[in-house]
Amino acid sequence: MKEFFDPRLPDSASLRQRASQRIPAFAFDYLEGGCHEEFGLQRNRQDIQNVQLRSQLLKPFDKSDISVELFGHKYDAPFGIAPIGLQGLMWPKAPEILAKAAADLNIPYVLSTVSSSSLETIAEISEGKAWYQLYNPTDSTIREDLLNRIKHAGYKVLVVTVDVPTFGYRPRDMKNGLAMPPKMTISNIIQMLARPRWLWETSLAGKPEMQTLKPYMPKGMPNDQLAAFMNKTVMGRVDIEGLKPIRDFWQGPLVIKGLINQEDVAAAISLGADAVVMSNHGARQLDVGESPVQPLQKAADKYGKDIKIFMDSGLRSGTNIASALACGADFTFLGRPFVYSVGALGQKGGVHMINCLKIQLEQVMNQLGCAKIADLPQFLVKPNKD
Repeated sequence: MKEFFDPRLPDSASLRQRASQRIPAFAFDYLEGGCHEEFGLQRNRQDIQNVQLRSQLLKPFDKSDISVELFGHKYDAPFGIAPIGLQGLMWPKAPEILAKAAADLNIPYVLSTVSSSSLETIAEISEGKAWYQLYNPTDSTIREDLLNRIKHAGYKVLVVTVDVPTFGYRPRDMKNGLAMPPKMTISNIIQMLARPRWLWETSLAGKPEMQTLKPYMPKGMPNDQLAAFMNKTVMGRVDIEGLKPIRDFWQGPLVIKGLINQEDVAAAISLGADAVVMSNHGARQLDVGESPVQPLQKAADKYGKDIKIFMDSGLRSGTNIASALACGADFTFLGRPFVYSVGALGQKGGVHMINCLKIQLEQVMNQLGCAKIADLPQFLVKPNKD
């Protein structure tokens, strides 16, 4: 199973196409969608595709090593699985499938606060290797209890997302009745019936819910109050003062996710964070926001010696991963491609996607003549300033 790779589905595009045929349209839209007019999605893809690398062919070279040491652990690849909310809506048991694959193939899986699987379940499946992504609760009682649960479950790395001060304005979800609160329309029911495998697997797994947050939701709370509960209690603006109690409590590696400008990176360093993720939340929050590629390069040039710098948003392939690393990232995260793969291949999807990305990345590095991940910036083609 660890070596599984299906050559009929060798890239994200083919996996996406097959997944779209197996996942109900409303759930696939939730995965695919950006916000407003979705120009941000296009910008993310275009900017990473515009990065160019230059081979060095005549120098002595043996082979590439894509392993990376991070927070005292040596990972087998320089990428991890980004947090995605309600993964179980797209494919039943998706968090469990991906967490197990990541643990088996030695890359990080980051569990979302709004995942359809509980933090305790994923900690057990991943044998304590998963990371946890936190939306900082504005309710201090919930924050303290949640942090204690995370610590007790054995998570070693905490990722705090700071770029969701509001619910994203997502027209696809609104049209499908998946804005908060979620609704099942006649159209959605028809879509589910048209995807019998998804429907059967969902009936076995149970309706996807935010399992980690269930203990904090009032019993019998009407659906139309869910959005207000989430906004007031769990999700909201997180400034530097809001992060200080978390830093004080959390003694392990702390990652701040969702930064895009140098001033925020400097603030994260002053807080004592161990890493930042340059990200625009997959273009799901601010349609006019810039993609992370250029901000990543600026942050890496200025602060790369002071803090670990990661990147997500818009990455789909091993080529994209190499490009992000060449631009200065120490590590990368991908979300949608992993869900495509699980939607396309079910239980084998997580392992397939990891192996797919590794094969792609190794080919790029061997073609470049790049021996190790840390050397990739040497191969970046920088634009002329003339």
